Amino acid sequence: MSNFLTSLCRGVTVRGKSPAPKEKSRVAPQGAAPHPIRRGRDDAVCPITGLSAADTTTIAEGPHRSNGADLTSAQALKAMERDPDIVEERLALFRPRIADKSEVGDAVAAVELLPTALPLSVIQGKHSSTSQTKLLARSVGFKALLQFTSQFYLRCFADPHVDKFIADQHEPHAERFALWILEKFGDGTPWSEERRTRPTREMHLGRQVVAVAFDRSSAHFAAWHSPKREPQKWGEHFKVDDARVWMRLHFWAARETGMFKQHPKFMDYYTRFIGHFISIYSSKAPSFTRESARWSADPENVRAYLAAGNTMRDVIDTPVEQALASLPIEERLYTGSRHSDPAWPYDLQPL
Repeated sequence: MSNFLTSLCRGVTVRGKSPAPKEKSRVAPQGAAPHPIRRGRDDAVCPITGLSAADTTTIAEGPHRSNGADLTSAQALKAMERDPDIVEERLALFRPRIADKSEVGDAVAAVELLPTALPLSVIQGKHSSTSQTKLLARSVGFKALLQFTSQFYLRCFADPHVDKFIADQHEPHAERFALWILEKFGDGTPWSEERRTRPTREMHLGRQVVAVAFDRSSAHFAAWHSPKREPQKWGEHFKVDDARVWMRLHFWAARETGMFKQHPKFMDYYTRFIGHFISIYSSKAPSFTRESARWSADPENVRAYLAAGNTMRDVIDTPVEQALASLPIEERLYTGSRHSDPAWPYDLQPL
């Protein structure tokens, strides 16, 4: 690995063509950095958060939170940065561009030959695209994915719980999400290409100006610190109820835009795919993925949600153990992908 990539993985070098901004203000070193810092580099700006080790207390003492309370945010960010999928996405920025000119029509015909349920392709904790997942993405195409993700964000903006995490509704969230899906399924590297040219977005956290939303971990960090959040929750990472509302809205948008009917094989795999990726927030969240996908299939659920002012009263602040007990027994267990006898979404054997 080159010295540049080695430094990047240590979190001390400004990244690629979208570097974090220079330090705007500093305080004396007091807190612990959210990842290891090499000796003598306390003032180096982290490419993930835009912070230096000297700035951690500034974030912890943001406009609403106390130092101790926000340490959870730093710990959550540290764990997220170690996630195999996040690491892979970071390294993808430094790989050659991958383009593909195969036709969507060809992929649609090829998908017809695939089994109804494909095993989720996860290796060493990381989702890995295959020729089959590429066909699935190609059979849907960017236009349909963008319609799906656009409807999803309209639902998010109208949901008072989820919208609090979105600081700016005018960001091209839907396009980025659609590009991310294509890339994760192996259809080129459009999301990485977009990130290389993405304008730097800055967020003011206390006395610090932080570069955010240049990748998934920094975007999540920005969501945790959204100025729309309640003062007592500012800086908290996503909880299980947040993930459940997000998933219900997500699959509802998929259903509204015809994804389940028109692309059933894609959606079968995609539901497993979301079950894998949602685990980054909590090991309890994946157990609710299938329930979240079923929720919008019942019109009464949707009517109750709308009548409650777009609020999922049966989810928000419901204790996790109580919520798990309401699931079918076979859906309550989540083992992770590395278990010797993995449960859903990793239960299907490779082809």
